[in-house]
Amino acid sequence: MIAKRGEPIWAVGLMTGTVLDGNIDVALIKTDGERIADFGTYTLAPYPRSIRSLLEETLDQARAWNFAGPEPAIFREAEEALTRAQSAAVKDLVESHGLTMADIGVVGFHGQTVLHRAPQIGRLGQTRQLGDGELMHSILETKVAYDFRSADMRAGGQGAPLSAAYHAALLRDADISGDTAVLNLGGVANITWWDGKDNVVAFDTGPANAPLNDFIRAKGLGDMDRDGALARTGTVDEARLAKLLQHPYLAKPYPKSLDRFDFGAAMADGMNAEDGAALLTAFTAAAVGKALDLLPHRPKRLVVSGGGRHNPTIMAMLASRAGVEAVLAEALGWKGDAVEAECFAFLAVRVLRGLPISFPTTTGVPQPMHGGRLAG
Repeated sequence: MIAKRGEPIWAVGLMTGTVLDGNIDVALIKTDGERIADFGTYTLAPYPRSIRSLLEETLDQARAWNFAGPEPAIFREAEEALTRAQSAAVKDLVESHGLTMADIGVVGFHGQTVLHRAPQIGRLGQTRQLGDGELMHSILETKVAYDFRSADMRAGGQGAPLSAAYHAALLRDADISGDTAVLNLGGVANITWWDGKDNVVAFDTGPANAPLNDFIRAKGLGDMDRDGALARTGTVDEARLAKLLQHPYLAKPYPKSLDRFDFGAAMADGMNAEDGAALLTAFTAAAVGKALDLLPHRPKRLVVSGGGRHNPTIMAMLASRAGVEAVLAEALGWKGDAVEAECFAFLAVRVLRGLPISFPTTTGVPQPMHGGRLAG
């Protein structure tokens, strides 16, 4: 189906974060790539255990590979498996909403990031997302936008964060004063601030759930600090935290981006579960505070999306350590778990329509960039 410019179409967005929680985020929205006409529906589709294990092994091999020499053979196996699983998840979601694939204008297929290396002076960045857009197109028989980050990085950009255009579209209906920013807490935390006019700023503030989850796993206490219970009973080692907060990334001017492993669980080495969880949670919140100080105007309120907002300790520490009111995305009528997947539905429509998806103040590209490849 071909839509005229400006006519909203149904689009599906897919996201699987670097936290590897074993789920595919799938969202359906109706949009023209500038405004959201209908928030459709959203689901978490669990991966089969076998694919989750395969992806964990793939991430390990990707880190060993580190962009040197031929890609590990496991990439092809993982790419096909995750593409087939995500294609099935798209079909299920669309049909559950009473639509068919013929009603869908485009699918935004982010793929699984296995390695992301930010640019440095004299060296372009590199990024690798696994996801076979052509295979998904052949399975679903609809257009698929994919490989959203590579063109940005080839042009000298950070390749991340890409959520700024969508966050700004959400803020357009919420607050255009510049006093509200959007914070996403995934494996890494990223912020979007918009002045209500022409200036959108976005960057990765620091870690979010990744180091904490890895620390809890290494302790054999499950996949995460559920409800922030461990961190809440622990004591923050303030001297150790102050030292961690001297990390040069935190003071570095934006645009800037992180890989999931740039800040690791090692920050809490040698600590018990409660105190380690408290330290890592406090570090995430305090790093957000440092990020707010870098913005052209320090917002008074953060609207928080992503898995980390389910952790009440992190939400409380955003107030106490970042010095900002932190509210759940739901307080503004948004679906906090769906924002990242919705974002890739939104960006897919922008790819389809030839609209830019990254900007000098969000990824550091020289001019607004068209990105993504289109299958079909």
